[in-house]
Amino acid sequence: MILSYTRLKMEKIYNSIIEALIFSSDDSLSFTEIINAVKGIDGEDVQISVEEIDNAVDELNTMYSEQDNSFRIVKIANGFLFATTEDYAKYVGYLSSEKTRKRLSQAALETLSIIAYKQPLTKPELESIRGVNSDHIVSSLLEKNLITIKGRSESIGRPLLYVTTDEFLKYFGLNNLSDLPKPRELEEIMNDEDFIEQKRKILMNTIEEEAENEIEEHDGTEENK
Repeated sequence: MILSYTRLKMEKIYNSIIEALIFSSDDSLSFTEIINAVKGIDGEDVQISVEEIDNAVDELNTMYSEQDNSFRIVKIANGFLFATTEDYAKYVGYLSSEKTRKRLSQAALETLSIIAYKQPLTKPELESIRGVNSDHIVSSLLEKNLITIKGRSESIGRPLLYVTTDEFLKYFGLNNLSDLPKPRELEEIMNDEDFIEQKRKILMNTIEEEAENEIEEHDGTEENK
């Protein structure tokens, strides 16, 4: 009885430790990082497994749900991260400027989706699908760390191969690439009225931003004359 009580108490303590570690991390926290942090403080003899971490996260999420909290711990980019639930995400999104600063153009989204579904992919292969030069878009996606170079193709000229990154998974809220929508699901999303409305708003905001940038560039040119 004492042993069971002690074990239960330790489980609750480690639930709190795991909660604190994930809460304090700006990026998705992996199983390895959690285990290393626990063993780094409590010693290498401490027994903590991937399954126990998964169970702890499930218990924490159950508690958050019972308390009607507006957040959960989610699996993203093969790790754990706190995220707002869907019911409240739109309010947080309204205040968030991060996605606005990193907003992707329609061409960038198109390019990124092709790479995501066809990776690893060379630029000539990408351009044959899109039908246009993609130098600028690929450079922009590399700068945003949404794609990266992963070796060279064995084809003539040995062009660079591009793949998506963990930042790509975090940006779109995916745990791994298998979470990408299937082609049939994409068709349903594209025809969804809410999606169409959101797309219209994004396009309008993009047009407004481009117009503002042109005005600022014009004013700056006039001042330098």
